[in-house]
Amino acid sequence: MERKKATLLLGNGRRFDGWSFGADRPTAGEVVFSTSMVGYPESLTDPSFEGQILCVSYPLVGNYGIPDMGIGPDGLALHAESDRIHVQGLVIADYSANYSHWDAGKSLGAWLREQGVPGISGIEVEDRSPCHSGEVEDRGRNLLVPAVSCREVLHYGKGPKRVVLVDCGVKHNILRCLLARGVEVIRVPWDYDFTEMEYDGLFLSNGPGDPSACTATIGHIRKALSGDRPVFGVCLGSQLMALAAG
Repeated sequence: MERKKATLLLGNGRRFDGWSFGADRPTAGEVVFSTSMVGYPESLTDPSFEGQILCVSYPLVGNYGIPDMGIGPDGLALHAESDRIHVQGLVIADYSANYSHWDAGKSLGAWLREQGVPGISGIEVEDRSPCHSGEVEDRGRNLLVPAVSCREVLHYGKGPKRVVLVDCGVKHNILRCLLARGVEVIRVPWDYDFTEMEYDGLFLSNGPGDPSACTATIGHIRKALSGDRPVFGVCLGSQLMALAAG
């Protein structure tokens, strides 16, 4: 297959030319990085990367393909962190189009094209010549959490302890880990007022964007912190807890 050129253009004007292996369309977003050696299906489906362009530091990506992205009976993704790709684009050094794994169903490039996500590889050489990004529009960071949160209250599992999980973009493996410990999980939208609910513990999930934009969530957490029930969070959830605590 003939390779097509692609360009990564940063906001400061720096230009990196490479090769396209995903969807053939322009995109825009904040460029962030991951240092994981494996796990690109999980990273790409992590809601914390919503609206961002992910740069993977490990040089070889795509060599074990993409597994079946089915949904289990509990409504959680079988081999991913959500039911879709959340990144706006993928940047890697070396793309392996020829994959090999017993559980693989397609290549990484094919999966990106299916979901309309651009990918660029081989951008080792920098060219400072002028470049125009075309008509692409970046979404505001304040809109990212509502885009990845659940829309209604969801119930998972049964057990002697009940955990309310505030969904700001929760990874499905967090839900799987809680359920494996025999607790009941009540998953609520990011701005839901959970303060009058009965629960044994409050979990504040990961998520994308600026935590200070989640003013409703911060207010609810501040009220919860005045009580005696344990509150714990990860990533964005820890930042929200810090803001609620002042």
